[in-house]
Amino acid sequence: MDSEVITRRIQVLRQEHGDLEAAIEALQTAPAVDQLQIARIKKRKLRIKDEISQLEDLLIPDIIA
Repeated sequence: MDSEVITRRIQVLRQEHGDLEAAIEALQTAPAVDQLQIARIKKRKLRIKDEISQLEDLLIPDIIA
C-alpha cells in the first residue's frame, strides 16, 4: 500500500472516530439512554482505533537493533 493512501485512510478513520465519540456523548445526555447502542458504538470506535494503529505501524519502518 502506498504511504499516501495509508495516510488518507488514517485521516478518514480519525474523523470517523471523532464522530463516534460525539455520538456517544450525545446519547449519554439524551433523556432515554440506550446502553446497547452506546456499547455498539464503543465497540466500533475501538475497532477503528485498532485499524488506525495497524496502519500507523505500516508507515513506521522496522528498525533492527
